[in-house]
Amino acid sequence: MKNNKLITLGIESSCDETSAAVLLGGREVLSDVIASQIKVHQVFGGVVPEIASRHHLNNINPVIDSALKEAGITLRDVDLIGVTYGPGLVGALLIGLATAKSMAYALKKPLVGVHHIQGHISANYIEHKELEPPFLALVVSGGHTNIVNVSDYNHFEVLGRTRDDAAGEAFDKVARVLGLGYPGGPLIDKAAKEGNPHAVEFKRVFLEKDSLDFSFSGIKTGVLNYLNTQKLKGLQANVNDTAASFQLAVMEVITAKTIMAAERMNKDKVVVAGGVAANSLLRQMLKEECDRKGLALYFPSPILCTDNAAMIGCAAYYKYQSGQEDDYYLDAYPNLAL
Repeated sequence: MKNNKLITLGIESSCDETSAAVLLGGREVLSDVIASQIKVHQVFGGVVPEIASRHHLNNINPVIDSALKEAGITLRDVDLIGVTYGPGLVGALLIGLATAKSMAYALKKPLVGVHHIQGHISANYIEHKELEPPFLALVVSGGHTNIVNVSDYNHFEVLGRTRDDAAGEAFDKVARVLGLGYPGGPLIDKAAKEGNPHAVEFKRVFLEKDSLDFSFSGIKTGVLNYLNTQKLKGLQANVNDTAASFQLAVMEVITAKTIMAAERMNKDKVVVAGGVAANSLLRQMLKEECDRKGLALYFPSPILCTDNAAMIGCAAYYKYQSGQEDDYYLDAYPNLAL
């Protein structure tokens, strides 16, 4: 085991958040600075890759400076640099990667590339200091919906994945057709609290028997067809009811498959990560089911559900502790598999 009091600088730029964080010993966050681009992309109803890259370029150095200042250290105090190298938007990834590589080279410090999904899972180590593998992880975000068997800090087996839209992507698209805006996840969650979740019975898609994969394109189409049918009838669809009904249908499938996977893999701990992990209904339904089945359930706080560099620094720390280190040929992989 290497030095467990390493100071890690984490850098994250995979989508529309530019973030830098400083961690001590992998789990103690000294700073976590996030420059969000949500307002920039709201007018377009989603992230525009070219615009995201330009804002990363403008934000990356000030964000790193702020993280170092907040942590009360200088670059010379950093022992290790961790950076997201995939998956994500290739232009966005390259900004963070180029910055991390140049710093590692100039400072002669170790460089560790981090898979974005491993970072999301690692957010729970920061939130729950007692948490250790093995466990089952559910990763739900704008780009991913995966059920993962985590056997140790650096070994993952994907048991189920989305075959089309990720859950967060479906939320964004449905929010758009409902006129709620962007980002869709929190807006649908808010609208659903004022609606009847049984007003419209959208089809739950479970795929083949015993499959742990997901498919959300059908329910997205179902919402669109329902809205069009109501319009043809001269009726105005209730936005809150539609949002609540859509959300319930999605979360019932996610919850059922997560519990099925935990029982199949004989896991007693379920860890949830990713932007959609902040959804209030998902948290409620999984807690009820895990309590009923006697499973321990772990969620990160909402700020650690979003893209952030603290989770990247944590993942980099555990990779480095196991002897993994990258060279300056480390490249960006927008479709990187876990």
